[in-house]
Amino acid sequence: MKALQYREIGSAPEVVAVPDPEPGPGQVLLKVTAAGACHSDIAVMSWPAEGFPYALPMTLGHEGVGTVAALGAGVSGLAEGDAVAVYGPWGCGICLNCAAGKENYCLRAADLGINPPGLGSPGSMAEYMVVDDPRHLAPLNGLDPVDAVPLTDAGLTPYHAIKPTLPKLVPGATAVVIGVGGLGHIAVQILRALTSARVIALDVNEDKLALARTVGAHETLLSDDQAAAKVRDLTDGRGAQAVFDFVGAQPTVTTAGAVASVEADITIVGIAGGTLPVGFGALPFEASVTAPYWGSRSEFHEVLELARAGAISVHTETYSLDDAPRAYERLHDGTVNGRAVVLPHG
Repeated sequence: MKALQYREIGSAPEVVAVPDPEPGPGQVLLKVTAAGACHSDIAVMSWPAEGFPYALPMTLGHEGVGTVAALGAGVSGLAEGDAVAVYGPWGCGICLNCAAGKENYCLRAADLGINPPGLGSPGSMAEYMVVDDPRHLAPLNGLDPVDAVPLTDAGLTPYHAIKPTLPKLVPGATAVVIGVGGLGHIAVQILRALTSARVIALDVNEDKLALARTVGAHETLLSDDQAAAKVRDLTDGRGAQAVFDFVGAQPTVTTAGAVASVEADITIVGIAGGTLPVGFGALPFEASVTAPYWGSRSEFHEVLELARAGAISVHTETYSLDDAPRAYERLHDGTVNGRAVVLPHG
């Protein structure tokens, strides 16, 4: 079969021929119908050789949906042809966090060498992929594969980031979304669907700000050195009760701190390396800073239900598997508006 692989440190990903996978006991083989390209893949492919955490070559793609092609020995509850979405942050399944469905925070995954698909295990940028356990699959139940595949990360991650802050997003509150790309434009929709807060979106790209307005942002601002002051003006000097930074670079993280109100929740989702000092006087009183990762299995199902209800949708660009390297080029250049989706059989 064909697969998109990262094969050598510092090189662009390549479409190559690899052996067809077969499911082992307890595993599920999927015929991949859609795979999402994520900016975090760019981050992985930018890491130097020293300390690189994964074995190469590595088939990319940690967002995947497909149809069941074969079942390994002992698998029940699924049938060939079932359309399913893949939950990506695989855990051990038996530690305290996994028992609560929080496999994104598995306590043993690192020690056991358990890696997500596309981030250490063979991913979804291929004609077929093996899923380690049927618990990591959720039925699509009518969702279109192209629309559904970004929900497995670009939907789940902002949902997990927003959910703990919902009690603060009461009428009259303000939420700021920094970076309205693949994750951020879904975050705007989640905030609009679940809260009555005013949503202010920041980005450096006018096309992405236009997308933010289309999906429901009340206000949009260029993310520059004037943005924090403008947010303060829009909030009568109070600042925002919730700030979600989907970039995570030092300038955006600094802005996140500067627009936060007293008792604000500041959530740094992006992985661009910025940091925010925490300590008495560094931020408004009782402001909290968190850096969440992906989401739980129960939240995964909740995000899919939001999509089925029509509360969220994803702006997508589609590519064939042969053209997948160009999707990553556009991601690197910042020209993808929404989410890039690869169709391995399209």
